Amino acid sequence: MSNGYASADQLEKHGSPAQRPSSHQRNHTVGGHIDDRSQPALPVVHRTFASPSPLGLLSFATSIFLIAAYGLHARDVQTPNVLIGVLIFFGGVAQFVAGVMEFITGNTFGATVFPSYAAFNFSYAMIYLPGTGIMASYTDKTTGAISSEFNEALAIYVLAWFILSVLFTVAAVRSSWILFTDFLALDICLILLAAGYMTGNSSVMTAAYSFAMIVAFLTYWAGCAGLWNGVTPINLPTFDMYKEE
Repeated sequence: MSNGYASADQLEKHGSPAQRPSSHQRNHTVGGHIDDRSQPALPVVHRTFASPSPLGLLSFATSIFLIAAYGLHARDVQTPNVLIGVLIFFGGVAQFVAGVMEFITGNTFGATVFPSYAAFNFSYAMIYLPGTGIMASYTDKTTGAISSEFNEALAIYVLAWFILSVLFTVAAVRSSWILFTDFLALDICLILLAAGYMTGNSSVMTAAYSFAMIVAFLTYWAGCAGLWNGVTPINLPTFDMYKEE
C-alpha cells in the first residue's frame, strides 16, 4: 500500500537519472515537500531582565524624603496626610513589584529588603487613613485630643523596624559603602524616632528626621547610580566594599 512518499532508495534503484535524488533531495516527498517527521523541540528563548533595583531604591528614597520633609514641618506644613498616596502607590506598590522582580533575578537581598520596606510604607500610611480606625482608637471622642499612648505605641512600632533595619545593615556589609552607609543612617534615624516618641523631645525628633533626609539622599544616590551608569555620561560611584579576585 502506497503512503504517497517515494523513498530515496526506490528512486535510486528504479528512477531515471533525472528522477534520482541528489543528497539534498533525499528527505523530500514526491511533491517536493520536506519529509520531516521528527518532533520539534520547544524553542529556547533567552530573556534579559532589566534591573529592578533603581525602582526599589528611588521609590524608597521618595517615601523617606516626604516623611522627613513633613516631619521637619517644611513650609510650615503640620498635617502630613498628603503623603499617603505616595506611600501606598510608589513607596508601597512600586517597591513591592521591584522586590518581586529581584526574586526573579535571583537577588535574595533585594527580594527581602524591598517588599519589607514596601510593607513599612503600607503600614505607615494605614495609620493616617480614617477608614482603618487606628487614629480613632487613640482619639478622645469628646475632646478630639490624641492620647499620649499613641506616641508610646509609635515608639514600639518604630523600634520593631529598627531591629529589622539592623539585620539588613549586617546583610549589606559586603555590598557598597553607599548602601551600607545608607542603612547605617536609617538605623540611627529609627532609633532616634523611637526615642523621640518615647520622650516627647522635639529636638530628638528633629535629629531623627534630619537623618531621614540623609537616608533619602544616599538612597537617591544608589538608585541613580543603577539607573544612569552605563546608559548616560553620568557615572555615580558606589564605592564597592570588596572586590572579587
